[in-house]
Formats: sequence, C-alpha cells, structure tokens
Amino acid sequence: MQTPIFSDIQKAHKRVEPFIHRTPVLTSNSLNKIFHSNLFFKCENFQKVGAFKFRGATNAVMSLNDEKAQKGVATHSSGNHAAALALAARNRGIKAYVVMPENAPEIKKKAVEGYGAEITFCQPTLEARETTLAKVIEQTGATEIHPYNNFEVISGQGTAAKELIEDNGSFDLILCPVGGGGLLSGTSISTKSMLPGAKVIACEPVGADDAYRSFYGGQIHPSVNPNTIADGLLTSLGKLNFEIIKSNTDKVVTTSDEAIVKAMRMIWERMKIIIEPSSAVPLAAIIEKKIDVEGKKTGIILSGGNVDLNKISNYF
Repeated sequence: MQTPIFSDIQKAHKRVEPFIHRTPVLTSNSLNKIFHSNLFFKCENFQKVGAFKFRGATNAVMSLNDEKAQKGVATHSSGNHAAALALAARNRGIKAYVVMPENAPEIKKKAVEGYGAEITFCQPTLEARETTLAKVIEQTGATEIHPYNNFEVISGQGTAAKELIEDNGSFDLILCPVGGGGLLSGTSISTKSMLPGAKVIACEPVGADDAYRSFYGGQIHPSVNPNTIADGLLTSLGKLNFEIIKSNTDKVVTTSDEAIVKAMRMIWERMKIIIEPSSAVPLAAIIEKKIDVEGKKTGIILSGGNVDLNKISNYF
C-alpha cells in the first residue's frame, strides 16, 4: 500500500480548503503558568461535524473520479467518521451509505441522518458491521472510505498540523491523541516535513493502549476489550497508519481516565471551550508528567468536541 508524503498533504489541503474551517489556535495564560510551558491548542472541536475527521473524509470524497463518485461512498462507523463522510458526500452531491450499530447514540444517528446519509443498522459487533457493509457495497457499487487506514484520509488529516505550524511557526513538540492512527500519521508527516527538529508524541488512554504496545513491540497488537472514557480512541491501529507512525513518531505515552477527566475539566473551565474526552488525552499526559513540556513550545491538536450532554454526569 502506497504511503502518503507531505506533497500529498499539500494537495489535499488545496482540495479541502473550500469546504473545511481553518480552525483557530488558542492559548491560555493560566495553563501556561501551571505547566511552565507555551501551549498552543489547535481547535478541531470547531471543525465542521465537530471533529478533525471532516478533513480526511472530504479529501477522500473529493479525490474520487466521477465514475466512482456517481455510485456513492460507504463506511461502517458509529462516530465522527460517519457524520464527516455523510456531509462530505452531500457537499459533492453523491450518496453516502453508513452502517451503524443499532445501539449507537441517538445524537449520532440524528447527525448522520441530518447530513443525508442512508443508514443501515446492524448488530453491535465488528463482524456484523463488516458483513453488513460488504452487502451494502455489493448492492450499490459504492466505494468504501475507511475511517483511518486510507491514503486520502491520512493526507486530509495531516492538514490540521500543517495549518498549526503555518499559523504559529516552529514548535519543540507536537502532541495528538491516537486511536486508529489517521490523525497521528497525518500529523507526523506534516510535522517531520515542516519541522524536522520537532518531536511528535502520541497520547493514548491506558485502558486502550494498543498503539503503545504496538509501537514498542514492533508489530500491531490489536485493541482487545478496551475500557476508557475516551470513546473515540477504542480502535486498533491500521496497517498503513502503523508503518507511518513507526517512522515518524518519537514517543507514545499512556494516561489514566482520571487524568483525562481532569484535563477535560481544566480546558472547559479555563479556556471556556467544550472538548470530548479523546481530545483531553494529550493534556492528561502532561498533567501526569508523562511528557516534559517545561520551557518548550508545544502544539496540541484538540481532536473534537462531540460530547453527549445526556451523559455529562459520567465525566464530572
């Protein structure tokens, strides 16, 4: 499988710019004082559909030739990728077919429906999701857009770090959460191309530590029965993502759910912005001193802000 390089991210950026938000980068004097650092937060919680996923989905959809596009796109997802693909398809005027587990949160079902996707519900198992998606693709001829193990998706996700560096100059460290590895692999390509001296550090919940085990074990260790409040980081690394991460990532650290909640609360209270638990993982790693940021200029990608407000008591 071909690996994206920085020129692919540059092409992706031109392709997606008409559709995405160039999200703001925020700082906090109080957080800088607490951590004796200079922290810059790239706010993908303000991206369309509320997450960075819209970048990769848009690049994948807009990269299709007309013949393939006419048949639509398809995926299985219960989260941000489903909404991102649905909106990207609507922007191109094509069909999106999304397989969702029947126990997916109502708020996410409504979002995907609202963007015009055709939803097929299935049992909440990976096998059911994959077999149902295969049937949908067989019936429709739609192109599958994988949420992270996809060349164009990775290229699109790398545009967030590209903007962060373009808008704020050099960094000592760039931090981002890791689940399937789409954001991390794209971030690492942009960072190592634009700032070869900067370190890329991946941050992951200890209850879903497959990237940590894979990175230090030298081969993919799948995520088995993950248990974390950071529900956007439950998936195993993709093969293409792992190859990029091995080459471009300097370190992978893990952090506790207690620290994730503390970090999320800190950002809500001190920065007055809403982020989801997955977004808080890098700051949680700083809180637990897994990363030394003292005296360093540090970029943090806040991956999304899609919080189910009905479950807010689970967090605090």
